[in-house]
Amino acid sequence: MPCLLGIDLGTTTLKTAVVDAASGRVLAAAEREHPIEQPGPGLAEQAPATWWRIAVETTRRALAEAAVAPESVRGIGLSGQMHGTVCVDASGAPIRPAIIWADTRSSQEAEALRREIPPAEMAAAAPGLPAAGFMGPTLRWLAEHEPETLARTAAVLLPKDALRLMLTGAACAEPSDAASTWLFDIRRGEWSDTLLAWCGADRQLMPPVVGSGTAAGVLTGEAARALGLPAGLPVAAGAADMAAQALGYGLVQPGRALAIFGTGGQIFNPLDRPAVDPALRWYVFNHAVPGRWYAQAAILAAGLSLRWLRDLLNAGDYDRLSALAAEVPPGAEGLIFLPYLAGERTPHLDPAARGVFLGLRLHHGPGHLARAVMEGVTFALSGCLALVTGPDTAVLASGGATKSALWRQIMADIFGRPVGLAGGAHHAPVGAALLAGVAAGLYTDVADACAHLPAIEGDTIQPDPARAAFYAGRAALFHGLYDRLRDDMHALS
Repeated sequence: MPCLLGIDLGTTTLKTAVVDAASGRVLAAAEREHPIEQPGPGLAEQAPATWWRIAVETTRRALAEAAVAPESVRGIGLSGQMHGTVCVDASGAPIRPAIIWADTRSSQEAEALRREIPPAEMAAAAPGLPAAGFMGPTLRWLAEHEPETLARTAAVLLPKDALRLMLTGAACAEPSDAASTWLFDIRRGEWSDTLLAWCGADRQLMPPVVGSGTAAGVLTGEAARALGLPAGLPVAAGAADMAAQALGYGLVQPGRALAIFGTGGQIFNPLDRPAVDPALRWYVFNHAVPGRWYAQAAILAAGLSLRWLRDLLNAGDYDRLSALAAEVPPGAEGLIFLPYLAGERTPHLDPAARGVFLGLRLHHGPGHLARAVMEGVTFALSGCLALVTGPDTAVLASGGATKSALWRQIMADIFGRPVGLAGGAHHAPVGAALLAGVAAGLYTDVADACAHLPAIEGDTIQPDPARAAFYAGRAALFHGLYDRLRDDMHALS
């Protein structure tokens, strides 16, 4: 039975799935959380060595649980967190910890780019506004603050591309992830001389770009021994986690959007042309499928907000938090949460934005806090949904938040439209595995790969008219708070 391996390097969790190539079914999966190191305020780093160690561990666990012969695995694909920066030397070794998307050290550089470049010129060249944590502004920060790092750097890689380098010894990039760097021409599908110049980045540091479903290299003997797999397996270039997750759902054509409640939160809306917003309120990135793009609007702390609350309250697990929140009425009895714990992207693009609980009174307890977090995250994503889709666009929801029956209903009520739930699990590693199948020649192309997927849409959650009306009124209050509190947030920063 031919199998494929998909590895998804998430921000806080790495997942590995063994996928049956014929049916698209997940035979087994293993995952493990990994930390975000914060050596200072606003900093967010990770050690690539930790990614490798967990990738080895989860691969071996998934293979053992699937009980498949190593020889049945025909290819490996990767997906991963977007925007980050890994500087490697000529031997491929990381020079410093990876600076990931949640890092805000390049806030001034991103702001300077927005100030220096006329909006019309930026919209013509870029996929959206530059943001702290994107590779372009990060490289501009490194040039100013760590020139010695860049002097030793032979290549700059995105996180999943750094993991692929450990698997194959080959450094490269692919369009869907490269698009998120703010250094890539999304229309031409190559590194942009204009954006590189604006960021002061050296083109010589940018790796070659190959197609997402292309074999970017083969598994080295050393990596094969660590993983328990045969050497020489093709390793696909892979995709950014957003694009890979969409492939796992078969979302390639326009007409249906994906609302992702992961560590961060994203709205993914497929496009058949790269229509960048003239007002630069959202992003347009390349899909993993040639000739396809997608509109993306994002918030930075979706599931991350509830994880923060869980750890702060020492609440045990998410099921307990959800049960406590379910005992609280809509609106959390006068409590609103702004989920700006890591700053915010859409629509404010403000790394200095601060998280807020507004309305705290003596009667509020853990359940009120949990419900307010769920509602606040959903209000923020609802604003993103309104920006990049029409009112009649079908919505499919995914991510850890959909495991909570309460949060699923909150989504439908705040979105004010039916929300389809994705069946199955591990869609990002499945999407990565499909790309591995294309690279290995098991599928003719990505469309053929997606045709092998099982049905992915499960139940549909209908909005409750009374709650939807209540939340529509509360949404106006939520969306007005940032403007009223922005100066105070900046003063605190």
